[in-house]
Amino acid sequence: MNIKLLINKYGHLAPLFVLIFLCIILSFFNSNFLTITNAGRIANSAAIPLVLSIGVTFIIILGGIDLSIEGVVAIGAVTLSLLSLNANNLNDLGIFAIPIILLIGSLLGCINGLLHVYLKIPSFMVTLGFSFVGIGVATLMIGGITVRVLDKSLRSLALERFLNFSYVAWIGLFAWVIALIFQNKTKFGTYMYAIGGGEDIAKLSGIPINLTKVVLFSIAGFYYSLGGIFSALQLGQGNALIGSGRLFTAITAVVVGGTALSGGVGGVQNTFIGVLIVVVLSNGLILMGIPPFYQQGVQGLIIVVAIALSLNRKTIRIIK
Repeated sequence: MNIKLLINKYGHLAPLFVLIFLCIILSFFNSNFLTITNAGRIANSAAIPLVLSIGVTFIIILGGIDLSIEGVVAIGAVTLSLLSLNANNLNDLGIFAIPIILLIGSLLGCINGLLHVYLKIPSFMVTLGFSFVGIGVATLMIGGITVRVLDKSLRSLALERFLNFSYVAWIGLFAWVIALIFQNKTKFGTYMYAIGGGEDIAKLSGIPINLTKVVLFSIAGFYYSLGGIFSALQLGQGNALIGSGRLFTAITAVVVGGTALSGGVGGVQNTFIGVLIVVVLSNGLILMGIPPFYQQGVQGLIIVVAIALSLNRKTIRIIK
């Protein structure tokens, strides 16, 4: 059978095949890999990169890029630590702090979108600047210290388990389902693919380009702030550098999952597989006793290879 036809027919399943192959290889090297306990660890580790990757997936499908992840995560985590029971102030909003933080994250994403759309600043530039602003604001909020989350009910979301998975993992899965519905069943999901496939054609078709971008950047901010909440709950604290390294992992998961950096191709279903590939690989390397700095090197190699394979050099264009 023609190899090219096979690739065209089953190429979109390549990340799934990679995940299965990876699981088989890792289980061969370590018998503890395919256990219920380790599955729980993987799910818990995947919660944060999943929600962060969902947000950036929408922006990449648009044909842009969002580098504000670490700043928004920092603000989300620090805000949760300050609004919940802690040793630094008298606040004790408990679970009611969460919607406030999600609203703040959405607002930050909206500002990103507005600056990008109306000031005509490339997305990677405005979001990169916003990342530094977010980290700076988070540092000012807590004076450069670390604030512990003392609320046991909030911490239980990360520490207690249901069917061997933490509640944070279940919430992350639910957030992914919501994103999948948004992507496939709403007009903004349709607009997103149209803009990523060709903004000029989408504009001629009457699609509200600016509104769609602002909405999607706002949704991305929502998911980043959710990642900040998860980070504070898992670590039991908030600090300005809590999001360090999260951007690289999120972008890696999106690209490895098969969402094209040129826009218009992919989706959160691909991202789900991509996150599992990254987290399973990291988990396997830990079980094999590989040092963390080697793990980062492997991740870097993976993203370079994935980008090289995913880019169509005949139609390549600069990211908007």
